Amino acid sequence: MDPEQSWRIIEQQRLAIADLLDGLSAQQWECPSLCAGWRVRDVAGHVSLVGLPPTPADLLWQGLRARGNFHRLNTAMSVRRAARPTGQIVAELREHAGSRKVPAVSNHRNVLFDVLVHGQDIAIPLGLPLLMPTDGAGEAATRVWTMGWPFWAKRRLRGLRFVATDLDWSVGSGPDVTGPISAVLLLFTGRTATAAPFLSGPGAALLASTQPSQQ
Repeated sequence: MDPEQSWRIIEQQRLAIADLLDGLSAQQWECPSLCAGWRVRDVAGHVSLVGLPPTPADLLWQGLRARGNFHRLNTAMSVRRAARPTGQIVAELREHAGSRKVPAVSNHRNVLFDVLVHGQDIAIPLGLPLLMPTDGAGEAATRVWTMGWPFWAKRRLRGLRFVATDLDWSVGSGPDVTGPISAVLLLFTGRTATAAPFLSGPGAALLASTQPSQQ
């Protein structure tokens, strides 16, 4: 998939997330997401932040406050953005859906899997549908499988072969784990308990021993 295709999917997904958020009640905004310790509001803040990344100076300052811990930095910046009124978060998502700005030390491939996964982090706990495009999910799953930190999917899930049932896509070697590419992507990014019911095959029983990852 070329960068132009990825950016189109990113824009469409940001707009879909904005539409979903726009219909939430005040209580739903405060519900836990699939991200440990993050509310729906915090995930929404994070997604809106990616399209409006902080300046290098602000990032440096926040990094110092987080004592160089990326997870702490990511959480602090997302929670700070999430403190805005919900209408403002939704409006910013829509206004900057087509933004091609990229946070420091990132790239469009990371932005793609980030928005696809975090959209599900919001929708699934609320029991709401949010379509994940299969071609984008395949590109995202390949990226997460090969990238190492922070998910270490290839190492964490070694000895298994993953085969998508809705896309011509597979990685790994060993007993097969089969399922929709959206579930595979959620598994690769540490959402094991959420993904497992949608996965089958000889290797699926081994998934309970894998360790989840952070945001």
